[in-house]
Amino acid sequence: MDKQKTVAMIGDLSGAPGVSGFEDEAVKLIRHYGGDLGSIAEDAMRNLYIKRPGGEGCPVLMLDAHSDEVGFMVKAIRPNGTLEFIPLGGWVPANVSAHRVLIRNALGLWIPGVIASKPPHYLSEAEKKAPPDLAAMVIDVGAVSDREVQEEYKIPLAAPVVPDVRFEYNEKQDTMMGKAFDNRLGCAALIATLDALKDKSPGVSITGAFAAQEEVGLRGAEVTAQAVRPDIAISFEGCPADDTVVDSYAVQTALKKGPMLRHIDMKMITNPRFQALALSTAREKNIPVQEAVRSGGSTNGGIIHLTGKAVPVIVIGIPVRYAHTHYGISAYADFENAVKLACEVIQKLDEKTIRSF
Repeated sequence: MDKQKTVAMIGDLSGAPGVSGFEDEAVKLIRHYGGDLGSIAEDAMRNLYIKRPGGEGCPVLMLDAHSDEVGFMVKAIRPNGTLEFIPLGGWVPANVSAHRVLIRNALGLWIPGVIASKPPHYLSEAEKKAPPDLAAMVIDVGAVSDREVQEEYKIPLAAPVVPDVRFEYNEKQDTMMGKAFDNRLGCAALIATLDALKDKSPGVSITGAFAAQEEVGLRGAEVTAQAVRPDIAISFEGCPADDTVVDSYAVQTALKKGPMLRHIDMKMITNPRFQALALSTAREKNIPVQEAVRSGGSTNGGIIHLTGKAVPVIVIGIPVRYAHTHYGISAYADFENAVKLACEVIQKLDEKTIRSF
């Protein structure tokens, strides 16, 4: 894996606007970076598939990642020119206000704005003590009327809105900062895995599936899992790190400690036999790895493992501090080890092994 090129790919994918339902620009970049890794297909939902050549007659391995990010959608235009909005995906209201965003207008241009709320000077004491409320926030692009928004800025109802964040890589600390690490890190890991395996001959037929609309209910995976019909699957995720938010003894998804393998979440109990293979492979190859038991959250694995028949699925998560905010922080080493682990696990898969799960 060429680190410089991989960091550049991560940066491009992170910067691409692509909230749920509007993944076009992210998918275009995935096509660009994965175009020579297999045959490409796309469906009307903007799910994209890369089928690796070879593996005819072998069990089907699905590599999954979702291409969408959390963001917003314009709900209404007020007479004073500010924009009401709704969330796309899970946001904590306290993390939303006073950040820059980009709104796609009717011409396909991205218009900068800021998420505003009532200044403290005009808040009553009760309002000051009340928790933040998304319904009370608006987006301000600098317009002074609804006419100006519609005719000059050409912003329509239902326009997608994304965080306006510039990707940064700190070479000295080997850390990355940017938006949409959930799950453009997973998309980059899937591409990097296919690239690392291009000269290998594993005992499985591999299709990479980049699913749309994961952040609004795992919707894209409902389609990709049916289209691919896998015998086994690996889901790459940008998983919320916990090393700054829980007691030290409870940390299971820390930066610079390796990828995370989750045993359970709200939608899936991970196949324990496939999980055991992944954990033993990590130990054998000296790849740092973390284990997690999650009572919340879910991944596309929750859909994939129930498709058609029981499909063994593991989730390889790359820790992301402050997921579902404007800014995520991740370590490149965790990304690199996620790809290494996936490649080592894949090379151990064949029909007999999969049957044993």
